[in-house]
Amino acid sequence: MVEEHLGNMRIVAVIPARAGSKSIKNKNIVKLGKHPLVAYSIAICKLSKFVNETVVSTDSKKIANISKSYRANVPFLRPKKISQDNSSDYDFFIHYLNFLKKNGKIIPDLFLHIRPTTPLRELKVFERGINYFIKNKNFSS
Repeated sequence: MVEEHLGNMRIVAVIPARAGSKSIKNKNIVKLGKHPLVAYSIAICKLSKFVNETVVSTDSKKIANISKSYRANVPFLRPKKISQDNSSDYDFFIHYLNFLKKNGKIIPDLFLHIRPTTPLRELKVFERGINYFIKNKNFSS
């Protein structure tokens, strides 16, 4: 079970949700049922007993406000230069890591990359994935 492997491990889920999208305008805040798309990714992280913090990395004030209303942390607005169609996931993770270092924050032991465009996740499967990585030490610190 995960508890055996966690110890004092700090796990932070990072959800990248930029404003620009060529295919579907504002796709990260388009409603799916009663909630915006990004809310489902926030919810699964909040439901997990293993995620210590849920962070949304966005370049949009509107997405930031919606994310905050679903109890995600949005500690900054991501720069536009790393929020383009050709921007890599690596870019926003490095930006977040630099933000933590610059502000004297604790660096997590494990980052979870949670895409808002995959809204229908099962908590059991989500936590089984966390358990797998921790148990097998398939991550780097």
